[in-house]
Amino acid sequence: VQLQASGGGWVQPGGSLRLSCAASGFALYHYAIGWFRQAPGKEREWVSCISDSGSTYYRDSVTGRFTISRDNAKNTAYLQMNDLKPEDTAVYYCAADPICKGTREYDYWGQGTQVTVSS
Repeated sequence: VQLQASGGGWVQPGGSLRLSCAASGFALYHYAIGWFRQAPGKEREWVSCISDSGSTYYRDSVTGRFTISRDNAKNTAYLQMNDLKPEDTAVYYCAADPICKGTREYDYWGQGTQVTVSS
């Protein structure tokens, strides 16, 4: 069972990135997928979640800028991030669990992918 997060990088403020979370060893469609992020010196925080049925949830600071989605045929979930701000700089993680949660209690975790927003 493995989750692989990718797609991070450096972008200027106002730019966009799309993160991917690819699952292997299990069928992603059974699970909710959450995205988290951890900035230097800060605790890991919940960013967004998409349920197995496609319901989506976002933290207030990213609502309207980030879009979570999933492609069950590809066993992959995505986080489209637009209008990025320096405060979005963090290591981003994806996680899987039977239900969406705003806590870190997810069954499976991927490794992080670094997102840096600066000019």
